[in-house]
Amino acid sequence: MSTTITVSRPDYAGVVDLDRYPIHDLESNGGMMLIDSCRKELAKDGCCTLQGFIKPDAVKIMVELACQLESKAWVSDRSHNVYFEPLDTTVEPDHPLAFQVRSAKHGIAYDQIPEGAPLRRLYESDDLTNFIAAVLEKPVLYRSADPLDALQITLFKPGEELGWHYDRSEFSVTVMYQKVEKGGDFEYVPALRSKQDERYEDVKKVLHGDRSRIKIQSSEPGTLAFFHGHCAMHRVTPVEGAIPRINSVLTYGEHDNMRLNDLTSELFYGRTSPRRD
Repeated sequence: MSTTITVSRPDYAGVVDLDRYPIHDLESNGGMMLIDSCRKELAKDGCCTLQGFIKPDAVKIMVELACQLESKAWVSDRSHNVYFEPLDTTVEPDHPLAFQVRSAKHGIAYDQIPEGAPLRRLYESDDLTNFIAAVLEKPVLYRSADPLDALQITLFKPGEELGWHYDRSEFSVTVMYQKVEKGGDFEYVPALRSKQDERYEDVKKVLHGDRSRIKIQSSEPGTLAFFHGHCAMHRVTPVEGAIPRINSVLTYGEHDNMRLNDLTSELFYGRTSPRRD
């Protein structure tokens, strides 16, 4: 007599389209096929995009929440280099260590997002963490320990942008909620640098307008995407039109106490979080 095993629907079942993306059942045929497909796309393009990952109702709630929290957002408009480090005055002005780009946005920190928010419930689930780890072939991943940056919501109002930069974490995970009338494209250059070579000359070419290696990530609402942000330089182009670009960044790492440095924290949230030993 055969026994049917029923996989229970998790707390975030109303957030993710689990029929298309069974992250709650990775050992099933569908789960293994999903992981394999994501790995192939990531290897081919340096980025994996899953359109329709977040259900429309959850997207709508997150857009409404972002608009409600906009008055609490940290409004930043500052220049920085692509490494989010102090400018190096010993090199030429067009060197990547000295070249300045602009980032201007409205940042809503993790500690401002209600616990019941759809994406917070999803982010705090082990299922999503395990899924991302499986795709990236990591034995274990941890959600960020940063109380500001672990999960954030970003609004890019007209004229705002995110300048070219590298992430401090090896990879990045984003969720798109609302695209704009014009501009606001997420552009990235896969594998522009490596752990062994910063490739400053290649970085300089991109900073000065070379678009030969640039790829554009899907901006359809409900899309979950992840890519190697530590080695892929990326940006959000200036937003045009009245509709703001709204998205979230979900942060993970291979150690359990990953946090922003103070410079980046001040830039994006206007404050720093207490440090733990």
